[in-house]
Amino acid sequence: MRVMSLNAWGGKLHGPLLTYLAAADPDVLCLQEVTRSVAVESGWLEYRDGSHILAQRANLFDEIKAILPDHDAFFAPMARGELFDGDKQVRSEFGLATFIRNTYPVIGHAMDFVHGDFSSDGYGEHPRARNAHCIRLFDYAGNRPITIAQLHGLRDLAGKDDTPARVAQASSLVALIRRLWRGGEPLIVCGDLNVLPDSITFKALAELDLADLVTSRGHADTRTSYYTKPGRFADYMLVTSDLEVARFDPVVEPEVSDHRALLLDMR
Repeated sequence: MRVMSLNAWGGKLHGPLLTYLAAADPDVLCLQEVTRSVAVESGWLEYRDGSHILAQRANLFDEIKAILPDHDAFFAPMARGELFDGDKQVRSEFGLATFIRNTYPVIGHAMDFVHGDFSSDGYGEHPRARNAHCIRLFDYAGNRPITIAQLHGLRDLAGKDDTPARVAQASSLVALIRRLWRGGEPLIVCGDLNVLPDSITFKALAELDLADLVTSRGHADTRTSYYTKPGRFADYMLVTSDLEVARFDPVVEPEVSDHRALLLDMR
């Protein structure tokens, strides 16, 4: 089974992103920063937050769904806010997307907020609301269930150090996973966690027998050349000890976001 986690950056690198995802063809694809603007006809929109301006695909969720026709698709919006189509303001949803190859039946499903709650009339002030998505699927070849959870951790303008909000987020994430995961079964947790390697988040997840593959294997960079700030940790993938890793890589090339894709092949 192949599992991939990637912050899609709103599809800013749209062409390379779609080409790469189609070629990599993961069995489970966990994406953060995914857009869906169902009433918008334009292909490109613009996100504006003060001096921060970023091109966004209007309907990235539907575009990825189209290139992965053999996958079941789930969209989990965290907010509906305003993007710009030229001078016109339009409403766009923003959140997580999970794609599961349809030969792996989904036998459990949970999504909830781990910080804040859904906003229908704007993205809100930082740190903005965050949700997590957890699925339990059945692997016929391995004759076992596997639970996979993804999170886009809250962004704090002060940095990635632990805060009371991040501590509470970690506790809420563990509680959400426990709703679905049965102890003794393989478990994967992944995403753009937006924390440092010494975060209390990893202590909380260690209670579920989870260990991070990024730091434990000596990887020190999960960002691409499109990210020019210091501090190269953002994305993580954690697995339980009963899961056999055949290969794990933070993918250097191609660059399809300002984050590297995390690619796990497991037996």
